[in-house]
Amino acid sequence: MHPCIFNSPGNDAMMTVKDPIKRGVFLAAMLLSCFPMPGRAAGWEEVQKEAAKVTSINSRFTQSKHMNILARPLVSQGRFYFQAPDSVRWEYTSPVKSILLMSSGGIKRYTLGSRGLVEDATGSLQSMQVVLREISRWSRGRFTENEHFSATLKGGKEPKIILAPKEKGMAKMISRIVISLSSDRPGVLESVAIFESEGNHTLFAFTDVVINVPLDESLFRKPQ
Repeated sequence: MHPCIFNSPGNDAMMTVKDPIKRGVFLAAMLLSCFPMPGRAAGWEEVQKEAAKVTSINSRFTQSKHMNILARPLVSQGRFYFQAPDSVRWEYTSPVKSILLMSSGGIKRYTLGSRGLVEDATGSLQSMQVVLREISRWSRGRFTENEHFSATLKGGKEPKIILAPKEKGMAKMISRIVISLSSDRPGVLESVAIFESEGNHTLFAFTDVVINVPLDESLFRKPQ
């Protein structure tokens, strides 16, 4: 897509995503995977209770895009920052640096070029307002209020949250989203897998997750 959400040529799972709702779902699902959740016997009330405790998140991530036409996945890495209620910094550090900033309802994207980090001034990121709504909703554990997806909470030794599209149009793009809890760190989500209808899927694995530590406000206003 141009404009794409994150300009990480060749490795961006959303590079070819043109639909604004689908772009929003991709990012919202990625952000959701960093929110701490309760343990094995969790119900929706517990999910909401635990999610409400999160005021900030700082995490590393590895993105692996698996495509049927490729023998090996495309891999990107970066850092993610969240400050309640809706400030976000999603930063790719390799293979190409790019940054998405969301703060006070505004969205800015910066891409690395010959002149350094340059802001995308095309106005295309207005469609990402859907992401802010999802972040606000999901960060409070309100999964069942999503107009595009139905949520199922599966308990057991390795609890999962499964999001399935409600509409046929969305199902043609995304078949399901599977969010997995960490097996060795109770209460912390470990990964999110987004499965597309054509068989491709993208896995986001999060490491070094730190929550509720104060973050500098400039992280969400300045690209450097």
